[in-house]
Amino acid sequence: MNELPYPVQDSGAGLDRRAELSEFLRTRRARLKPEDVGLPSFGRHRRVPGLRREELAQLAGVSVAYYTRLEQGNGRNVSAEVLGSIARALRLTDAEHAHLTHLAKPKQHKKKAAAPTQQVRGALRQLLDTMDGFPAYVTGRRSDILAWNRMAAAVFGDWAELPAQERNWARMVFLRPDYRELFVEWDQKASDMVSYLRMDAGCHPDDPRLAALVGELSVKSDEFRRLWAAHDVKEKSYGVKRLRHPLVGDLTLSFETFRLVDDVEQSLITYHAEPGSPSADALRLLASWGTDATRSGAGASAPSA
Repeated sequence: MNELPYPVQDSGAGLDRRAELSEFLRTRRARLKPEDVGLPSFGRHRRVPGLRREELAQLAGVSVAYYTRLEQGNGRNVSAEVLGSIARALRLTDAEHAHLTHLAKPKQHKKKAAAPTQQVRGALRQLLDTMDGFPAYVTGRRSDILAWNRMAAAVFGDWAELPAQERNWARMVFLRPDYRELFVEWDQKASDMVSYLRMDAGCHPDDPRLAALVGELSVKSDEFRRLWAAHDVKEKSYGVKRLRHPLVGDLTLSFETFRLVDDVEQSLITYHAEPGSPSADALRLLASWGTDATRSGAGASAPSA
């Protein structure tokens, strides 16, 4: 339930792209020390954390005035080549470089009516249903959960019991105690969620629903507010998650993320256990319980935040 007035930039227009660009560059510059990039350090006489603007400009091969304007949020007419030089000077990852480009050179979108509710193709829903032995679901913009199979409900909780607007990974991770208990490395899951939302914000800074989500989480969660202020971004397409399931105990599951070619804002995420492992046995046990496991799974009956 949206119970609080969540701050949204410019009367619901979305996040402030110029402020996002400014803070992102400032935080990336602050994390670098002169010795990291082969510059002399003046020890305790330095008055700023990380690199100075003039040092970064020197490394990137641009004037101090030019870089200063960019760090103040004015990315107008900046070239891809200059952004590449700055990205190399800041030692950005590929995801961070893409985020910088989205903020400095946003794509121009024609004004159109509000986007309809995200839809999952019928054939993709059928595919989810055939994946009966392991959890799988589809996510969309803002980490919204759009579709899932029976095993995903058994492992993560029956999302069908939640209102559609509350089927969102970021909301569940930060606002629901049962998800804090479900993820063994909750801190890493929380950090990943904020990093994904930052990437989404870079691509769609004018999305009022994303701005409202960020406002809600900032009001309700100290952890989210701290992580959001760090301006970290990343993309993670595979890995391992350790869960503590209320019915079958500890699970170690590998996940893979497949971005849809026909809609890059939707991704299919699948989980599987190593064959012959205790986790594989636990998944088979959950599958054999069917709807009983779904009704009793993590998060199925807990009230929403």
